[in-house]
Amino acid sequence: MDRDRIIKGARWMVFPITVVTFAIYLGIAIVLSILALFTLVDAAKLLIAIPGSPAPTTALHVVLQAILFTIIIVEILETVLVYFRTSRILVRPILIAGITAMVRKVITMGVESFNAVDLLAIAVVIGVLTAAIIYVGKEEGETQAKGETSPP
Repeated sequence: MDRDRIIKGARWMVFPITVVTFAIYLGIAIVLSILALFTLVDAAKLLIAIPGSPAPTTALHVVLQAILFTIIIVEILETVLVYFRTSRILVRPILIAGITAMVRKVITMGVESFNAVDLLAIAVVIGVLTAAIIYVGKEEGETQAKGETSPP
């Protein structure tokens, strides 16, 4: 009897927290959606301006940075959207955003601006993130093979 009452009391206390969490994630999704649209429009404007640019290579470099930034935002947005669908946080989109951010950093700063230790550290981080994506993919495959529900 006491156990049932405690469980009912816990459910009553969890509901407001769930509503607040949902509202926070909804706000994050809205902000990320707006940011993704703005960065995509910015990338399109930059792309259109390349032919008239005095330094097309530099302009192309800036477009690539804008596109990679948009990809990072969309991957994080995808994580939030999966949370809405499944009430679970997926790690894979976050890892992909991490790899994209590291590649963007190298492209933005140029390989020449890094010393050998920095380049090695970046390569190690990208390698670890890639290994984590492969591991997470195997875990998701095993989960689907067992018949458990897995987010899309």
